[in-house]
Amino acid sequence: MTARIPSVCVFCGSRDGHRPAYGTEAEALGYAIAGAGWRLVYGAGDVGLMGRVARAAQTAGGQTFGVIPIHLFDREVGKRDLSTFIVTENMHERKKVMFMNSDAIVVLPGGAGSLDEFFEVLTWRQLGLHEKPILLLNTEGFWDPLTALIDHFIAEGFAEPSLRDFVQRVPDVPTLITDLRAALSCRNDSAE
Repeated sequence: MTARIPSVCVFCGSRDGHRPAYGTEAEALGYAIAGAGWRLVYGAGDVGLMGRVARAAQTAGGQTFGVIPIHLFDREVGKRDLSTFIVTENMHERKKVMFMNSDAIVVLPGGAGSLDEFFEVLTWRQLGLHEKPILLLNTEGFWDPLTALIDHFIAEGFAEPSLRDFVQRVPDVPTLITDLRAALSCRNDSAE
């Protein structure tokens, strides 16, 4: 019986953004996920940060698991040369398949779609539907406004202070990998 490979779901932009650091960190993450022996689970696009993280993981010899809805296949340039490539009927199914096939969630800079994905897994965590770690890669402070918004939810009485504990903000890829390795180790220990 072969051991199951830990899988890291990456939510991120289908664009590169304006700062070169976003692309640099996305590529560093792809290399690091493969280097750790983990599988990348992502949105199966070959554009923007999505494409960068996937190509880096592939270049480093990592396994890749991509999920794309049929209506985004052309727009996000569905990347067919992945280890596993799944086409879904809609966005809801895409998020579910990605989530169900991952052990942890990492969120890189992105737009409304990345926020949708983040808030869905955060809400599920808040409701006790999972205990998967959720990490924000805070490249050049990108997620500082989101952290402030979560603090605002709490201050205004719309969430418990424990909401902060469900999300870990990390400054760079080396820190993210160290924290993710520890979180995945704890999850594996509790599963045994």
